Amino acid sequence: MTQQPFSRPGAIDLSGLGKPAPQPAAPAGAPTGTPTGAASSYSVVVDEQNFQGMLEQSMTAPVLLAFYSRTRMPESGQLADDLATVVGEHEGRFLLGLVDIDAAPQIAQAMQIPSIPLVVAVVDGRPMPLLQDPLPIEELRTALTQVAQQLTTQGITGRHQPRTAGAPAAEGEEEAVDPRYAPAQDALASGDIDAAVAEYQKLVDANPADVEAAGGLAIAKVMQRTQGVDLAQARAAAADAPDDVDAQTMVADLDMLGGHVEDAFTRLVNLVARTADPERSRARDHLLGLFAAVGNDDPRVLAGRRNLASALF
Repeated sequence: MTQQPFSRPGAIDLSGLGKPAPQPAAPAGAPTGTPTGAASSYSVVVDEQNFQGMLEQSMTAPVLLAFYSRTRMPESGQLADDLATVVGEHEGRFLLGLVDIDAAPQIAQAMQIPSIPLVVAVVDGRPMPLLQDPLPIEELRTALTQVAQQLTTQGITGRHQPRTAGAPAAEGEEEAVDPRYAPAQDALASGDIDAAVAEYQKLVDANPADVEAAGGLAIAKVMQRTQGVDLAQARAAAADAPDDVDAQTMVADLDMLGGHVEDAFTRLVNLVARTADPERSRARDHLLGLFAAVGNDDPRVLAGRRNLASALF
């Protein structure tokens, strides 16, 4: 398990990554190494020469830096391998930089790495520790899915282009955004949530099988429903009316935005179990919408569906 405050994937807080910060200069004068970490179309072997370029890539879409040493701690190398696999599954949502601290010690010094393994998220040039211990690959999947969701709610929706495995990122390289999603993503980035909902709805209407558009629409609708809502007041209202569908679904939406995915699911499953139609149908349909926002392959959704089935039958 990771160390606090990053120990629970559903509680990872990226709220401090919204604004650019000064970027560290690339270290110079160290020998160039050739790390043997895992590679994918969205992972890059990082050395002193391309380190600055990797940081600059974070101005367009999130970058993850995985610090490891196969000789000092083989588990950290396995984490790097698994992270490359999971990042590849996100198809450009993240770019992974693999940093072997034995081959590139000056990078570890510049980033003040306290121990390995360490995974750092970099958004808009600003680094923040994300994982500090080895995790099983399924927990990595859960963690990165939740990170991607939080970034989307903040309007950070850019994507990286695929790269040849292990190739360095070129300084100043432009990243491509799928043109289908560009209008919705631009609307989110500008804070126009209503426009984002409308754009995602167009995509879903045109192709109901577009899973990414459906997930984007579900997330945008959560943001739309919670605009201007006071969290303390919403929780007080839900506590006073435990069977009120509107009050309970509002807190579930707020929990989703706060990263408390399991809490949101549990709240609505319990509501389904306590209520009868038509309230039960409303609660169930709302929960299905939250499942779509998270993604059907997410372990939390799979567990949530099992719990929902038990509540219904």
